[in-house]
Amino acid sequence: MEPAYHHGTPSRTGILLINLGTPDAPTAAALKPYLREFLSDPRVVEIPRVLWWPILNGIILNTRPKKSAEKYAQIWTSEGSPLLVHTRRQAKLLRGYLGESLGKSTPAVEFAMRYGNPSVASALEKLKQQNCGRILIFPLYPQYAASSTATAMDAVFDALRAMRNMPEIRTIRSFHDHPGYIAALAQSVRDYWMKNGRPDKLVVSFHGVPRRSLGKGDPYHCECQKTGRLLAEALGLGQDRYRISFQSRFGRAEWLKPYTTATLEELGKQGTKRVDVICPGFVGDCLETLEEIALEGKASFLGAGGKEFHYIPCLNERDDWIHALCDIVSENLHGWTGAEEKEAGAASRIRALAMGATD
Repeated sequence: MEPAYHHGTPSRTGILLINLGTPDAPTAAALKPYLREFLSDPRVVEIPRVLWWPILNGIILNTRPKKSAEKYAQIWTSEGSPLLVHTRRQAKLLRGYLGESLGKSTPAVEFAMRYGNPSVASALEKLKQQNCGRILIFPLYPQYAASSTATAMDAVFDALRAMRNMPEIRTIRSFHDHPGYIAALAQSVRDYWMKNGRPDKLVVSFHGVPRRSLGKGDPYHCECQKTGRLLAEALGLGQDRYRISFQSRFGRAEWLKPYTTATLEELGKQGTKRVDVICPGFVGDCLETLEEIALEGKASFLGAGGKEFHYIPCLNERDDWIHALCDIVSENLHGWTGAEEKEAGAASRIRALAMGATD
């Protein structure tokens, strides 16, 4: 329900963090509606609906939920899905860090999942209930892609269509080359290597997208390449010490290459003793990192002849990453926070009452 309008109520600033999503439980019953929502998104699967609908409902949703549930069960925690846990913690930490620097002007912070719960619409409703008349939308995808960032924005604007009193909206498009993000990535690698030694090769793996998206003008491939290059430069790695690859291929169409699995198998066959893998396209560990890379990727490398495999965790709740998160937010909040708001609201209420307003 639309919150009642009251004259003179100070308007707050809100921040909405959006991540990909997760099922409510690691079961086939929970996976089916989650996969239906995810794979029904025309930005995710760019196949004409008349062709895709029979495949999705007749085949995929009858076979894939069970297989996906088994994968989720391997990484599920006592607190729930790792992605949900990390995103919730990041939102809480962001709220606390901003409170230390902004004091009474601290924005309200909520988080949402593009697919699954909590929904984007419910998170926006929470912010409106907190009198947020200005909301910064922050998809937690470092590299922009139509199938990730853009569809998160779609969900936001779909929710806005149902609102009578719309808030002001600002959006963060990507942060693939933000100095704080790159520095946090590089330090996470250094910290890992300090404890575990260095590999023969660092594989920088990003989530894949269909190859045709590049020809349609999607900048995702370029932004991934830049992130990988900047990370390697920050670590002082020559081109022979690292590889950039793409994971999570789905279907028979060609996706961005080289594929991570093929890269790991190639390195194993070449006799590479140790490979470390990092996934900079994710800021929180999830199915694609903990199961696909840390388990399946390890099996691929070792099965091809490799000797030692290490997965370097995502940024998760690292202090340097949360500080970078604050910096990115602060850079996009100029003009939206200030102590003058309360005084302006009080003056507005006095004028409204003088003109006959009752509230």
